[in-house]
Amino acid sequence: MKSLSRAVGVSFLAVGLLWGGQAGAQQPTKIPRIGILRSGSPPDPFVEAFRQGLRELGYVEGRSVSIEYRWAKGRDERLPDLAADLVRLNVDIIVASGIPALAAKRVTTTIPIVMPVSTDPVGLGLVASLARPGGNVTGFASLNEALPGKWMELLKETLPMVSRVAVLWDPASSTDPLRASEAAARALGVRLQTLKVGRPEVFGPAFVEAQENRAEGLVVLSSSFFYAHRARLVELAAKHRLPTMYFNKDIVVGSGGLMSYSADFHDLFRRAATYVDKILKGAKRADLPVEQPTKFELVINLKTAKALGLRIPQSVLIRADEVIQ
Repeated sequence: MKSLSRAVGVSFLAVGLLWGGQAGAQQPTKIPRIGILRSGSPPDPFVEAFRQGLRELGYVEGRSVSIEYRWAKGRDERLPDLAADLVRLNVDIIVASGIPALAAKRVTTTIPIVMPVSTDPVGLGLVASLARPGGNVTGFASLNEALPGKWMELLKETLPMVSRVAVLWDPASSTDPLRASEAAARALGVRLQTLKVGRPEVFGPAFVEAQENRAEGLVVLSSSFFYAHRARLVELAAKHRLPTMYFNKDIVVGSGGLMSYSADFHDLFRRAATYVDKILKGAKRADLPVEQPTKFELVINLKTAKALGLRIPQSVLIRADEVIQ
């Protein structure tokens, strides 16, 4: 009888262990899921910088964190649907900058949104203030109020005789950089022509208009839409032989633009991983202030300057952080 009782006990124990093992197999440990929303297409060096930041913090993609990528491929009108798709997936955090961040904010007020960069997060309505963002958005700003004026000053110093400058701006972005550019142009005695471009098919006509108005230089204001179409911008600037100041180093280094002055975007994307880490560990996103850049880089492409028949003054060259020969 005792033997029978022991046998029954062992049987129940075995069944219990089996059920427990099956339950454990059916309920694997949940790993955080991050959604990345971008205007452009892969490969994307900034996304790679963000992934590097995650690795530096000990995250292993596919094991301790999963990432859902959504690419608008240069068509910003697709961003609302792509953002809604990430919300349906119930990701833990959305990583998006500028206009993509705005698209994400419009479809969720609960999922945290981390901006690696944003030209004017307050002006765009992404946050209430930099110090106290409130809501579900925080991260990094990429532009301070002095930067548009700096673009104009550097272009004027590079082209001392310039009297007419065109400014390319994206109507979906904040108008603050445009107003700052207009103020800088007045201070420098430069006549400014504003060119509004919000769709890919408008790029060509905008450059023709600049040429017809005898623009001698161009400033491209910061925009995720413009970054997605950077190759087209550089191609048109070369075609119309228009010396151009860009808002992003990659447009000069990777696409052959003439010059740029900007925050170190790669560093900002890498640092955005620290905000993702803090939120995943329980930090309240509303209590994380939006940080502003402190490091800026001037990059000049001498190959492009030579193709334009342009000689960069030594006073500008010696201030460059990187010169492409």
